Amino acid sequence: MVSSNGQWGVIFDMDGVLVDSGWAHRQAWFDLAAAEGLEMSDEFFRRTFGMQNDTILPMLRPDISPAELERLSDWKEHRYRELVHSRPKAAEGVLALLGDLKARGFRLAIGSSAPRANLDVFWGPLGLGDYFEAAVTKEQVVEGKPAPETFLKAAATLSLAPERCVVVEDAVHGVQAAKAAGMRAVAVTTTRSRRELFQADRVVDSLAELNADDFAALLNPDRGPA
Repeated sequence: MVSSNGQWGVIFDMDGVLVDSGWAHRQAWFDLAAAEGLEMSDEFFRRTFGMQNDTILPMLRPDISPAELERLSDWKEHRYRELVHSRPKAAEGVLALLGDLKARGFRLAIGSSAPRANLDVFWGPLGLGDYFEAAVTKEQVVEGKPAPETFLKAAATLSLAPERCVVVEDAVHGVQAAKAAGMRAVAVTTTRSRRELFQADRVVDSLAELNADDFAALLNPDRGPA
């Protein structure tokens, strides 16, 4: 059994990784499309899941103004929070994994494309705030995923070098952002297939399949569990 001694970190995406919320994002986008006369499909939702709204909305409305982009983004996120507030639910295996990582000395952070208000929906009801030292959200990032900025800033808040961090993601753009940051990546097949997540160092169907030893092995493969 290997202890990290506070020298290793794990950076988690939020939606589809820590919480079961993809359904609410999908409904919020379809509700926005219906209200604003935008073209929306399941294929488009899947393809863009994990991107920031300021990347997605110009795809739906190419001539969108900055003010309109902000208005539609706020509408969509407000609708998302309305939906998910009624059903806050941690993903399978999350609390056990977070407890194991903390007990073994890993430092934990959030790296999400969502606004901070979305995270706040879950901190209290699910007790997630007890596990994380830092959170980097949309407001702190200029270039969203697949750019590495989100995860590089999260590592910096933990005072850890990128190579000492593992990212846990469910989106292709998130995995690409992790690799661009020079980090190991674990992918969960909650919103994408194993084939689509091939760039990750490990792919699982549920966080219940993982424990702290798995992250130690990714970060220090030559040593392995004692």
